[in-house]
Amino acid sequence: MSRTLALLTAVAALSGCVTGGNDDHPSRGVASVNVPVVSRHDYALDLAAPDGSLSPTEAARLDGWFRSMDLGYGDNVYIDGSYAGMARDDVARIAGNYGLLLNAGAPLTAGQVAPGYVRVVVTRARASVPGCPDWSRSSTPDFGNNQMSNFGCGVNGNLAAMVANPEDLVHGREGSGLGDSRSAVKAIDYYRKTPPTGTTGLKDVTTSKGSK
Repeated sequence: MSRTLALLTAVAALSGCVTGGNDDHPSRGVASVNVPVVSRHDYALDLAAPDGSLSPTEAARLDGWFRSMDLGYGDNVYIDGSYAGMARDDVARIAGNYGLLLNAGAPLTAGQVAPGYVRVVVTRARASVPGCPDWSRSSTPDFGNNQMSNFGCGVNGNLAAMVANPEDLVHGREGSGLGDSRSAVKAIDYYRKTPPTGTTGLKDVTTSKGSK
């Protein structure tokens, strides 16, 4: 009887050390609380298109605007206004110089498009990890088994900086439904056939004129 009572007392003492799960302690476990956050910004430019087409001057304005924004992969371009259908080809031709296609529809923007004008909208997403780096808490001692305050900042910060299209972090990329076996094995074939670095010997490289 005394042995059973002692056992029950030990179990009760150990059960008091069990927490209610990770819901109340998000910094426990291997899932980082420092994760990339994607923000989206809309930029708009109104262009005169009284006859449904852009004049050379307005086309140059649009091209200069795209260039100043460093337009590229990951940006989305829209056209809005009553003349959008007729001026679409002119805007698409300029956007095509930056490797982009026009998207259907247009996001809501402040103010109305004036008669005889079209509005070109560029939607740009950016990924960042707020609050990083964070060395606010010492790593030891930590009797609550919490993560370091900076845990995840390095990996997720690099991911946010290197991802080509930040929106891929939100909803991923849908597959095309088509498979190309040559594309699938291209990287593996290149890895197998390329000799390791340093196995081909050193090359005599000229660093400046008349000297080696």
